[in-house]
Parts: sequence; structure tokens; C-alpha cells
Amino acid sequence: MSGTDFIGPVAAFVLILALIPAALWLLKRTPLGGSATGTPMRLVGALPLSPNQRLVTVEVGQGDDRRWLVLGVSPGGISTLHSLPPQAEGPAAKPAGGALFAQLLQRQLPPGSGDAR
Repeated sequence: MSGTDFIGPVAAFVLILALIPAALWLLKRTPLGGSATGTPMRLVGALPLSPNQRLVTVEVGQGDDRRWLVLGVSPGGISTLHSLPPQAEGPAAKPAGGALFAQLLQRQLPPGSGDAR
């Protein structure tokens, strides 16, 4: 075997190695690669719970098939916590967080179990 017998297989091997990144790049930019251009998804809101955990609300679907998904995101994975119909957009005037919580708590307590001061 001479040294020129290895040129053809080595060139083929190098060509295949060069085609792998090109094929991955092409797949990433086409519908065959599973890009989300056909299925709209948008981030509605996110709430950090700790440095590596957060709650995320995402809107998925189109038209009447739209849904909001409340997701728990952690290093261990992503969990769907709740699914609900899309809510009205826009900032709503809300009372201070403490006052709202106090009102909700008061409604949940049975009658007669108020302040015992």
C-alpha cells in the first residue's frame, strides 16, 4: 500500500466531518428542525422564587386554541402546574399586596375567628 491510497478515504472523512455542522445549521433554520415559527409562544410573566427556581406563565396556541400555562422551572426540569384560558391584558389597578392578602385571608376564616386581642 502506498501513501496515495489513503488520500481518497481521508478526503471523504474530512468532507463528512465538514458536512455535519452544515447539516445541523440547516436543520436549525428550517421547519424540519422543529423551530417554533409555526406555533406561536410568548412569555407572559416570570416570578423568581430562588436563585435556581421560578414560576413562568407562557401563552401557547393561536386564536380560540390559546392557553396560558403556569410552569415551574428548576434545575431538575420543567413542570406544568396549571393550564388556564388567556386572561385580559393590561395593568389593572390593584390594592397594595398586604391589603389584598388581608382581605382574602379574612374571607377564608370562619365567622367569629377574628382578632382575639
